[in-house]
Amino acid sequence: MQKRTKLVVAAWALVGLFAAPACVSKKVFRRHAEETDTRIKGVETGVEDNQRRISSLATETDVKISQVRSTAEKAMEVGSSALTKAELAEKLAKGKVLWTTTLSDDRVKFSFDASEIPPEAGAILDDLASRVKALDKTVYLEIEGHTDNIGSDQYNYELGLKRAEAVLRYLNERGGLPLHLMSVISYGETKPVAENSTRDGRARNRRVVVRVLE
Repeated sequence: MQKRTKLVVAAWALVGLFAAPACVSKKVFRRHAEETDTRIKGVETGVEDNQRRISSLATETDVKISQVRSTAEKAMEVGSSALTKAELAEKLAKGKVLWTTTLSDDRVKFSFDASEIPPEAGAILDDLASRVKALDKTVYLEIEGHTDNIGSDQYNYELGLKRAEAVLRYLNERGGLPLHLMSVISYGETKPVAENSTRDGRARNRRVVVRVLE
């Protein structure tokens, strides 16, 4: 009986020896796992915070870039507008008409419904270009296109513009005058110099006027 009791006690002692390290190992492992999870969560939180800060900085940077771009564009618009107004003011201030050359049907025969430069106009435009180039200063040429009242307003506007542009091309290509010193405008039928009720009146209204301005 005593031997059996001793064997049982010995057996339980052995179980205790093996079980104790296992319990300790599980507790240590669990503690390490919890500490690792805590560190991982801390790292993830830090990464998320960094991402939020980066996103916020990117948004602020985009806003600042947009503001700078907008300011620059406004400055360019203001500068361009000021330059245009200054140039216009200078031109108007100096806008003394040196002379005017008129090409009308009674002189060069602008045919009805046509915008080509008549042969008779060549000599007049050549003389005009020579006089302009002989000037020892910069001058501006305003080329006006006019028509009679036959046809719609829009049609006559376009026809007058075509006639003015034909004169501009001739003065540039044949006369050698620079394009940036010439401008064209069409008045269509809105500024007649004679009655459109007669053939002669309509012929006088079909014209191109070149004004040479200082």
